[in-house]
Amino acid sequence: MTKYYLGIDVGGSKSHALIATEQGEAVGFGAGGAGNWEVVGHEGLRRVLLDITTQATRMAQIETRQIAGAGMGLGGYDWPDQRQPHLETIASLGLQCPLEIANDATLGILAGAEGGWGISIVAGSGSNCRGRSKDRKREGRAVGGAGEWSGEPQGGFGLIARAMQAVSFEWTRRGPSTALTAAFIQRFGAKDLDDLIEGFYLGKYQPQSRDVMMVFEIAEKGDPEALEAIRWHGNLLGDMACGAIRQCNLEAEIFDVVLIGSLWDGHPLLADSLGERVHSLAPAARLVRLTVPPVVGGVLLGMEVAGVEYGTVRKKLIDSFDKLRSDSRK
Repeated sequence: MTKYYLGIDVGGSKSHALIATEQGEAVGFGAGGAGNWEVVGHEGLRRVLLDITTQATRMAQIETRQIAGAGMGLGGYDWPDQRQPHLETIASLGLQCPLEIANDATLGILAGAEGGWGISIVAGSGSNCRGRSKDRKREGRAVGGAGEWSGEPQGGFGLIARAMQAVSFEWTRRGPSTALTAAFIQRFGAKDLDDLIEGFYLGKYQPQSRDVMMVFEIAEKGDPEALEAIRWHGNLLGDMACGAIRQCNLEAEIFDVVLIGSLWDGHPLLADSLGERVHSLAPAARLVRLTVPPVVGGVLLGMEVAGVEYGTVRKKLIDSFDKLRSDSRK
């Protein structure tokens, strides 16, 4: 009898469900909107879970009771006290199989790291870091991009804030002139630097997450302050990774650091500065870009919690999922 495994990836903007066989053949897929309980509440999470799982089971032509293991990466699931409320919400699916839930950043490790262990670093609209020890029993983590008090960057907004600081330093003569100033003035239609700083202070001008691309563009032209902002951001991300490496005792291991999120595509200095920090602690670490959907990691987590060794089927799962999505678009 064929065994089926369910993976779910729930985020703040989109959610996916994937069903695959024990041989790594992807047979069912579902897609929906935001499911992070911090965005839509637990009732919204319940609706999204039911929607995407129903889509996947219908495509796979199976019933929920046939699922032999399930793994879920849930955006907004950050602390032990949040486990039970999430499990109560998931119970509405009626799963009758071993189940494991994790923060959604953990799925990136399973999907992107060859052995299913290592480190993930998320750099997008927010930032996050998770680690899995070699025996897959210990988790490493950062607070989760909490900002100044935790010493962690807040994704794209953190980088924009650092660039704005450089502009402020030019205005107060605490720092040098920077091409970022003219770029911000043009972006907001400010009359001059005085007006820009006043507008920032009074909330008249409100930077958006997309403004991070402006910082990357200025850096590409060689502006020292824009480059320094990116280096600063990469160093903090590297510090987060190093913390998780120490928590998982990976310093002497050969392992993957999985880079997740859109910021990694902005400027190579971001990954270079992170790599310098990581390699000073763990010389054999390999930086890899996540190129497959994290929901693949959910299926592998489902196999893992059910006691299935998935090392030999990981590549087939990735390839068959690509084919399944391609066929479904025709």
